[in-house]
Amino acid sequence: MQADTRIRVWDLPTRLFHWLLVACLIGSLVTINLGGNWVGWHFRFGYAILTLLLFRIIWGFTGSRYARFSAFPPNPAAALAYLRGHRADEPGHSPLAALSVYALLAALLLQVGTGLFANDAIMWDGPLRNLVSNSTSDRLTSLHQANRIVVLALILLHLVAIAFYTLIRRKPLVRAMVTGDARQPVAARSVAADDGLALRLRAVAVFAASCAVVWWIVNLAG
Repeated sequence: MQADTRIRVWDLPTRLFHWLLVACLIGSLVTINLGGNWVGWHFRFGYAILTLLLFRIIWGFTGSRYARFSAFPPNPAAALAYLRGHRADEPGHSPLAALSVYALLAALLLQVGTGLFANDAIMWDGPLRNLVSNSTSDRLTSLHQANRIVVLALILLHLVAIAFYTLIRRKPLVRAMVTGDARQPVAARSVAADDGLALRLRAVAVFAASCAVVWWIVNLAG
């Protein structure tokens, strides 16, 4: 039997991003279905999601080893080889998971982007609604509603993949995203991700910048 060891794979900022995004997505879905004055909270959750997405994009270039986009480039050929069992598991996102991450990021960016210009034809408008014509706002609202199905489908696919890895391949992905550590074969000699104070302070600066950008966008038409 091969000896295993635990290494840090996911830094604290990446883990916080992940779970805050989960919470905001749940909040967004619940509040839009409650309707009425809860729609105001739907918008607030949308702003929070946009802030988190901007943070993750910047963190994809400035974060720790396995959080960087360069560690999991989109590669359909590698994903197919991974599905066929021709590639071994490595720390971080697998080639298949990488495609899922990029698809979900793109779908969520489209969702929050269209939401900024959307309207409900009653009392709620996106903060940038007045920057476009009525017809454009209506088209973006329709796209926002249609893309919600794509987002939900990608989330469902993500949950199915987690269940598969946990139950079939015995790889506890959820635990790794909570603790930051994952078990790796000693022979693999995988390099641990940085998760020190300097990196966390850099994450605070990136998050503050993301908040400032979203605040500017939300108040652009005001």
